[in-house]
Amino acid sequence: MIKKVLIINGVERTLVLEGTETLAQVLRDRLLLTGCKIGCGEGHCGACNVIMDGKVTRSCITRMSRVPDYAKIETIEGIGTLDNLHPLQAAWVAHGCAQCGFCSPGFIMSAKVLLENNPSPTREEVRDWFNKNRNLCRCTGYKPLIDAVMDAAKVLRGEMSKEDLMFKPTENRILGTTYARPSAVAKVTGSWNFGADEIKNLPEDTLQIALVQAEVSHALIKGIDTSEAEKMPGVYKVITYKDVPGKNRITGLITFPTNKGDGWDRPILCDEKVFQYGDAIAMVCADTETHAKEAAKAVKVDLEILPAYMSAPEAMAPDAIEIHPGTPNVYYETNCIKGEDTAPIMESAPNVVEVDAYCSRQPHMPIEPDVAYAYIDEEGRVTIHSKSIGIHLHHAMICAGIGVEPEKLRLVQLHAGGTFGYKFSPTIEALVGVAALVTGRPVALNFNMYQMITYTGKRSPGFMHIKLAADEKGKILALEGDNYIDHGPYSEFGDLLTMRLSQFVGAGVDIPNIRNKSQTVCTNHAYGAAFRGYGAPQSFMGGDIAMDIMAEKMGIDPFEFRAMNCYKESAGSTTPNGCKPDVYCLEDLYDLARPKWQANKAYAEKLNAEQSEGGKYKYGAGVSLGVYGCGLDGVDSSEAWAELNEDNTVTVYDSWEDHGQGADIGTLTHAHETLRQAGFTPDQIRLVMNDTGLTPNSGPAGGSRSNVMTGNAVRVACEMLVNAMKKPDGTYRTYEEMKAENLPLKYEGKWVATACSDCDQETAQGNPFSVYMYCINLPVVRVEMATGKVKVIRFTMVSDFGTIINKSVVDGQVMGAIAQGIGLALSEDFEDLKKHTSLLKCGIPYPNDIPDDIELIYQENHPRPLGPYGAAGCGEGPLAAPHPAILNAIFQATGARITRVPARPEVVKAAIDAL
Repeated sequence: MIKKVLIINGVERTLVLEGTETLAQVLRDRLLLTGCKIGCGEGHCGACNVIMDGKVTRSCITRMSRVPDYAKIETIEGIGTLDNLHPLQAAWVAHGCAQCGFCSPGFIMSAKVLLENNPSPTREEVRDWFNKNRNLCRCTGYKPLIDAVMDAAKVLRGEMSKEDLMFKPTENRILGTTYARPSAVAKVTGSWNFGADEIKNLPEDTLQIALVQAEVSHALIKGIDTSEAEKMPGVYKVITYKDVPGKNRITGLITFPTNKGDGWDRPILCDEKVFQYGDAIAMVCADTETHAKEAAKAVKVDLEILPAYMSAPEAMAPDAIEIHPGTPNVYYETNCIKGEDTAPIMESAPNVVEVDAYCSRQPHMPIEPDVAYAYIDEEGRVTIHSKSIGIHLHHAMICAGIGVEPEKLRLVQLHAGGTFGYKFSPTIEALVGVAALVTGRPVALNFNMYQMITYTGKRSPGFMHIKLAADEKGKILALEGDNYIDHGPYSEFGDLLTMRLSQFVGAGVDIPNIRNKSQTVCTNHAYGAAFRGYGAPQSFMGGDIAMDIMAEKMGIDPFEFRAMNCYKESAGSTTPNGCKPDVYCLEDLYDLARPKWQANKAYAEKLNAEQSEGGKYKYGAGVSLGVYGCGLDGVDSSEAWAELNEDNTVTVYDSWEDHGQGADIGTLTHAHETLRQAGFTPDQIRLVMNDTGLTPNSGPAGGSRSNVMTGNAVRVACEMLVNAMKKPDGTYRTYEEMKAENLPLKYEGKWVATACSDCDQETAQGNPFSVYMYCINLPVVRVEMATGKVKVIRFTMVSDFGTIINKSVVDGQVMGAIAQGIGLALSEDFEDLKKHTSLLKCGIPYPNDIPDDIELIYQENHPRPLGPYGAAGCGEGPLAAPHPAILNAIFQATGARITRVPARPEVVKAAIDAL
C-alpha cells in the first residue's frame, strides 16, 4: 500500500492506496467526485479529463503510482457551483453545449487549461487543443463548443459578463428562443448523475454483475459449467438460462403479419445457441465488480461452432442453414407499388440509370457505455433503471421473458449519456431484471466501452439496387428497387426498418410509378438497432445517388435536377406511399438553398484554382435531399398529464425519454406556451418524467415522434387545465378556488394521429406519418488525390422543421447530425470484430474531422397543420442524407463515383485509380 497526499480542489486529502488504481477510479470511488466521467477507459474520449498541476490529464489512464505527492488536482466540482458558474460553464449553458452532458466536464476542464495559457485563442487553436487532448463529443458537432470557449474567453478578458451570455425571456415567451434546458446547469457542474454515478449510491449489499459472453458468432451450446466460478471469492450466484423465471426471451413485438418469424427469437441468456458475438450466456453476481469479472472467466462453455453468416449475401446463399430453425433467413418483404407497371417505362424511357449502393453497419458510439441497475421496490415491483428510450415499450418487450406480471415491473430512465437510437431496443434491462429476481438483492451492470461497441445494436446495413427512368427533359418517370437489410440475428423492429425503404426511397421526389422491393435478412453479425435516421440513410444512399447519376448523365445541374423533380402542389405530387405530404414546402426550400449551392460551387472552383497545389488536392461541392416522417407508422399516439399544485405551480408528467435531444426543454416549452395564457412563467412549471410508476405512456423517444406526438399531448393536457382554470370574466382560478369549486386539479392529455393510416402490406400505399421534415445537404470537400483522403471543409444545411420550438436545441441536433453524417460517409464502421473494438478504431470523428464552417438555415413559413404550434421533429432528417451529398461532392471533385460508405482513403483512392 502507498500513502498519497493530494490537493484536490484546494483541499488537502490523505489517501492510502494500492497504487494500481487510476486517478479516475480514486476520484470517483473514493472521493465521490463523479463529475469526472469514465467513457472509453482508454484515453480516447476525454470524458475523464481533469487538471493535474496545471495540465490536462486523462485520469482514466493515469495510474496513482505516477501521481506525485501534493499534486494539485482540479475537477469540475471545484471550478464553479450551481449558483456561481465559471465563465466556461456559463458559456456551455448559453450555447446549448450540454446536450446529453456526459462529455461536458471533460471539455470544460480541458478548455480551462487552454484559456489559462492562451487567453485569446483563435477558433483553430481551440479545435487543435481539443483534438490534442482527445476530447470527443457525439452530440454537438463541436461548433457550439468552440463558440462557447470563444465567448468564455471574452468574459475572462473582461469584454462581456456572464449575464450577457444568457438568454432572458421577454413578454413571458420562450418558444423559438435559446432558453436553456432545465438540466443544463447540473450537467456543466458535474452534479447531473449518470448511471455509473447512481450505482455508487446503491445499498451496500448491491451485487455487481459480470457477463459471460460468447466469443464466437454462431454455435450450438452443448454445456455450461459454473462450478469453479461458484467457489470463487465474493460470488453470490451464477445465473444461467435455467434460473430465468420467465420465457427467457425478449419479444420483438412483430409489427407486420407478413413477417415469417414470431418475434420470440432473442434469448435473455443463451440456452440452445449463440447467435452473435457477445451474446450473454451467464451472469456472475458478486460483491465487487472485480470479483464478478474474475469469476466470469472461470465459467466454462462447451460450444459446437456453426457457420457464421456475417452479411446478408452470405445468409442468403443457397447452402446457408437457417439461423433460427424454422424461420427462413429472409423473413420479411415489403413492396412499394405505386402507379403503373415500371417495366415498360424502363424499356422505353430515353434516360435510364442503375446504381448498386451500400450503407454500412454504423456504430452509435455514445461516450457513456451502457449501464443499468435493478431492485425490488417497496410495492414488490422489479424496478429497473436504465438508459431506455422507450420505458413503456420495453416493459412490454421484457415482462414475459423475465417472468413477472405487468403490474410487478417498473422501468425508470436514467440520465442518459447519449444513445442515438441503440436504446430503442432493450439491451441489458432484462438481464438486470432477472438478476434482481433471482438474487432478491439490488444488482448493477456497467458495461465497459469494449462491451458497448461489440454487444449493442448497430445501424442495419443496406444493400441497395436502384433504377431510375427519366424523360428527355429530365422528369423522373419511374423507380425500381431491389434491396436487402442485414438486420443481424434478432428480428425486433427488422420489418419496421425495412418498411422505411418503402417509405423513403424516392421521398421528396415526384415519382409517379414505383416498383421497389426490400427484404429483411437474418445474419450473425451485430443485431440491428434503431439509429438516428432509421431507414432513411440506407434509402437515400441508393435513391439520392441515383438522382445524382441521372443528373450527370443528362448534363443537368444536380441541384436544379432535384429542384425540378421535387414535390409540387401544382402537380399534385404524392409520396412513395401515394399520399400527399403534410405541407408542400420543397419548392420554397430549394429557392432558399439555391444561393448557397451556387456559392459552394464557386468556392470549390476558387479553391481548385488557388489551393490545388499542382493537382495535389481537388475540391468539389455536393448536394442531396433528406426527408423523414415524424412518428411510428399509422395512428401513433401519446399521453401527458398536467396538475395544478397547492403553491399555484403546475407539474407536467410525461414519458418523453431524454437521451440528449432535449426532452426536458421540449416538455417545458410546449407546456409553457400553453400555460402562459394563464400567466405561468417557466419557473412555475415542474417536470416529472420517465418512470412507468409515475408517468403516462408517451411512447418511445425515437423516429422523431416525441416533439410532435408528446408535444401535442403536453399541449392538450395544459389546455385542459387552463380551460378549467378560466373564469367567465377571462381571469384564472387559483388552486384554492379550484378546490372550493370541486374542479379537478389534474388533467390527462392524449393526442392521436387519426389522420394517418398504416401502409398496405401488399403495396405499401397509405398515409404513415402526420408530419414530415426536409433537409437539403450542401457540403464542400477536399480530396487528396495521392492518398484518397477526404476532408469536409464546409457544410451548409437548409432545413424545414416547421416552427422551431427551441433554437439552440435544433441547432445542436442538426450540427450533431452533420458530424455523424460525416462519420458515416468517411470513417465509421463496425465490421471487423477484431479491429473495430474502440471509439478510435471504429472511426469516430474528432474535432478536426468536422469543419468549423457550418451554416444552418431554417425555413419556417410552412407550419405543420398537425404539429404542436406548427412544429415537426428535427432529430432524424439531418442524418437522412448527408453521406450521399459528401459522396456526390467527391464525384464533383474527382470524377470518381463512390457508392458505398465509409469512403475511407483506400476506397476513394481505388475509385480514382480506376478512372
